[in-house]
Amino acid sequence: MRKFNIRKVLDGLTASSSSASQQQQQQQHPPGNREPEIQETLQSEHFQLCKTVRHGFPYQPSALAFDPVQKILAVGTQTGALRLFGRPGVECYCQHDSGAAVIQLQFLINEGALVSALADDTLHLWNLRQKRPAILHSLKFCRERVTFCHLPFQSKWLYVGTERGNIHIVNVESFTLSGYVIMWNKAIELSSKSHPGPVVHISDNPMDEGKAIHSVAWHHEGKQFICSHSDGTLTIWNVRSPAKPVQTITPHGKQLKDGKKPEPCKPILKVEFKTTRSGEPFIILSGGLSYDTVGRRPCLTVMHGKSTAVLEMDYSIVDFLTLCETPYPNDFQEPYAVVVLLEKDLVLIDLAQNGYPIFENPYPLSIHESPVTCCEYFADCPVDLIPALYSVGARQKRQGYSKKEWPINGGNWGLGAQSYPEIIITGHADGSVKFWDASAITLQVLYKLKTSKVFEKSRNKDDRPNTDIVDEDPYAIQIISWCPESRMLCIAGVSAHVIIYRFSKQEVITEVIPMLEVRLLYEINDVETPEGEQPPPLPTPVGGSNPQPIPPQSHPSTSSSSSDGLRDNVPCLKVKNSPLKQSPGYQTELVIQLVWVGGEPPQQITSLAVNSSYGLVVFGNCNGIAMVDYLQKAVLLNLGTIELYGSNDPYRREPRSPRKSRQPSGAGLCDISEGTVVPEDRCKSPTSGSSSPHNSDDEQKMNNFIEKVKTKSRKFSKMVANDIAKMSRKLSLPTDLKPDLDVKDNSFSRSRSSSVTSIDKESREAISALHFCETFTRKTDSSPSPCLWVGTTLGTVLVIALNLPPGGEQRLLQPVIVSPSGTILRLKGAILRMAFLDTTGCLIPPAYEPWREYNVPEEKDEKEKLKKRRPVSVSPSSSQEISENQYAVICSEKQAKVISLPTQNCAYKQNITETSFVLRGDIVALSNSICLACFCANGHIMTFSLPSLRPLLDVYYLPLTNMRIARTFCFTNNGQALYLVSPTEIQRLTYSQETCENLQEMLGELFTPVETPEAPNRGFFKGLFGGGAQSLDREELFGESSSGKASRSLAQHIPGPGGIEGVKGAASGVVGELARARLALDERGQKLGDLEERTAAMLSSAESFSKHAHEIMLKYKDKKWYQF
Repeated sequence: MRKFNIRKVLDGLTASSSSASQQQQQQQHPPGNREPEIQETLQSEHFQLCKTVRHGFPYQPSALAFDPVQKILAVGTQTGALRLFGRPGVECYCQHDSGAAVIQLQFLINEGALVSALADDTLHLWNLRQKRPAILHSLKFCRERVTFCHLPFQSKWLYVGTERGNIHIVNVESFTLSGYVIMWNKAIELSSKSHPGPVVHISDNPMDEGKAIHSVAWHHEGKQFICSHSDGTLTIWNVRSPAKPVQTITPHGKQLKDGKKPEPCKPILKVEFKTTRSGEPFIILSGGLSYDTVGRRPCLTVMHGKSTAVLEMDYSIVDFLTLCETPYPNDFQEPYAVVVLLEKDLVLIDLAQNGYPIFENPYPLSIHESPVTCCEYFADCPVDLIPALYSVGARQKRQGYSKKEWPINGGNWGLGAQSYPEIIITGHADGSVKFWDASAITLQVLYKLKTSKVFEKSRNKDDRPNTDIVDEDPYAIQIISWCPESRMLCIAGVSAHVIIYRFSKQEVITEVIPMLEVRLLYEINDVETPEGEQPPPLPTPVGGSNPQPIPPQSHPSTSSSSSDGLRDNVPCLKVKNSPLKQSPGYQTELVIQLVWVGGEPPQQITSLAVNSSYGLVVFGNCNGIAMVDYLQKAVLLNLGTIELYGSNDPYRREPRSPRKSRQPSGAGLCDISEGTVVPEDRCKSPTSGSSSPHNSDDEQKMNNFIEKVKTKSRKFSKMVANDIAKMSRKLSLPTDLKPDLDVKDNSFSRSRSSSVTSIDKESREAISALHFCETFTRKTDSSPSPCLWVGTTLGTVLVIALNLPPGGEQRLLQPVIVSPSGTILRLKGAILRMAFLDTTGCLIPPAYEPWREYNVPEEKDEKEKLKKRRPVSVSPSSSQEISENQYAVICSEKQAKVISLPTQNCAYKQNITETSFVLRGDIVALSNSICLACFCANGHIMTFSLPSLRPLLDVYYLPLTNMRIARTFCFTNNGQALYLVSPTEIQRLTYSQETCENLQEMLGELFTPVETPEAPNRGFFKGLFGGGAQSLDREELFGESSSGKASRSLAQHIPGPGGIEGVKGAASGVVGELARARLALDERGQKLGDLEERTAAMLSSAESFSKHAHEIMLKYKDKKWYQF
């Protein structure tokens, strides 16, 4: 039963009644008179921060274990993490506090418990009978280093091998050390003088469990065992003739003539020996290849009868386990699969099918297939999106998998309280984009898009002169802009390229890929000449009275038709010129590339936005901004950042900055003539950039600006390259894409403060935020109109007005007119995010055009066009009255402001951080309201109410350890957030109190009561003479009564926080009570079940013994003793 919070209901009622009264108030008081009061429903008690789930492949895995009855797989890592996998959708992440590497894992089979051995010589007992497993006991070895552990099935004695070669015994019930120790010098011949080294393997003889023998793998009958060696050989030994092996095999050795020994091979790291009732046993091993196989990939070898199969792996093998039908080591094993843990993958091989095919992996372990370079998270998407993406993604699946169901199927799903669709999009270093279904704390890949398909692949290294901007991964994704409603997708890549995609369910063949080239440059000192043909021979300040220092020039500038061999006017990547087959899914609409200018590569794109209603895409970098009409395939705007200010640059650059000030002659002006697009005329803009006059109220400023643009020559002006430009290029390279970069190297020089900013930041003002909206562009506006809000790294917000033609066919024929409005707002720190609220404080989403299938037959298409589609805006602003005002919410790296529109008065302001800076800020919906959520570089997560910016939450979450977290952290609606916690894993968290409360219900159950399979029938004589009551023997041997207590200095027992206490901490209220009750019932039921099973087993054993004894008595009743 879900908790019902009456306070939230009352909050909702007061909010709705107060918003109605506000509307009445507002009609009485026009916005110019006073700010209307908006009732805010969010309070600090609505917020609580906790981690929810971790997805992806365990980073740096080091250990593997499997419970064959519960069907649960456990993986340990080098950072002390523990990941547990059950049926698809049942996953769990735990962490050892010490962070030491996990060297081994051992399940207490069908007991709901797990032992982990760590590199810091500690053993931990985990309770898996609760949704969030916890440690029940720990044991810290003080004098010896732990190297190997072994826990026999249904035994309470755990063998612990050490570096000194000794074996200690631990009672897993009390987690205490037995006084019994197998010392190395007693376990081997007394005549051996040399130390045998550390214990590398321990296992029981399956038939006589009284002996602990150092070995690798036993035959199930216990008469033979097999060892693997460092020279690539396997030796099979008979227990009764220990002097020499029965057989020596070199699986990969070349058999030499004359009976010589085969050549030595690489070490066989692990071997398993598994028997089958019908047929030959399986010998499965890793390693052992011959030394002449240089460059060969790691292999797993499966030997079955006379056949030997060598299975190549993509990564090195960490460990493998054979999955068998029985948990009993003394029965025919009947192996059916091998689970192979690789360095970066988990592979499951089907042993029952010919050719040993692999199972299709249902876990989301391919996040890192190519390194993740950026991430976006969307909660509460349109409901038809996930089915649409799934249907196109289903066609991409590989063939040739095993026909069987995935065999790791333990545990049970949680009760999903959240029903809204969630989508995560990841961008990768190889240019691929993956869409994931993240609903109800699960993760499943839906669809993969390869953006590199539109480019020519370079055949060899000499053929890659243009990709100098990056040494590797020229297609890496840097920014993703996605409109879920219209399904329009736009990506910006590391080679200064932008690709716009449209979603379609039909396959199409594109004869010519639509392409635009944009020359976006930052001219440090460009003096205009009448024709704009020749550059000045030396940089000279324009207007002699200007005292600003000019950066020294180290490279002479060259013309675009350069004879010096300097690259000019070419993009970094070459678009394919052959027809492109586009499968259903995302299909290329337009490719835009920035080009080289005078030997300088284009600067990487720093911000990107797409709007389906306006048909526009806009992007910016540290040189300037460009806007493209993707419907008409035309460049509308191509401006240097300084040009956006018009003739009034508010930044009078201080002498400390090497950046020059705005000069009246127009130095630094960028080309915005239509000729700058591409050499061919096919892509010309019908509007000649912004040269069409706009009847605005910004008289002199705009006229001067437009005049300047008109007089600008259509030919490319010359760029003066200098040290700062070179430096800025180096600093802007995507070094942060490398996963192991230290923070100190990058030091987030993007912002911090003026004292630590890099030369790059000082010398260039980059575009850092872009937002399309329908709002008031100027103070004098009486009604909202489409516009683009632009934020820069120097904390400026500029507004560009958009004059759109009518819908339908007119939209494709008439030009879009774009003009800076003159509105300028200032904040401290680089602008990160902008959003707009209506007069009641509700979020106004950008206008969008609903998705429709574009690739439909002609007749339907004609009908569609006649409908004269109009942009859809689901916001209250579309029906706004003239008297209604709006609020702009602007978040920068240092502060947040709420600006009242159209008056442009600052209604509210909040300094978010003084000593640090905000890495990510998002305006998100939560509990029928909205808030601003921020993640700071100092590890704090904060939320603020809107519009008043009251602090609601401030929690120190994690110290920022690397660029990866900074690049991938994102908030979304309904209190959800995520980041890439390691190169292979996504960590999700929530800042919503309601989600925290429901989390216990949503998590899956790892432990489910399952009956242990029946033990194999050992036969009467084996039972009579073969070492009967083993548990009694062990108790006698290892128990305190015979072996005494272990030395206290040998190991220290530490009680853990686990058990039912762990559940108490993990939940509160009704949910917690239910969990505790269920847990108690489970445990009681389990204990009763065990008792019943044991009683039944004892009864049948007693009956069997009685029967056999009676038969023997009858047989020998009349015989004398000497006749036996």
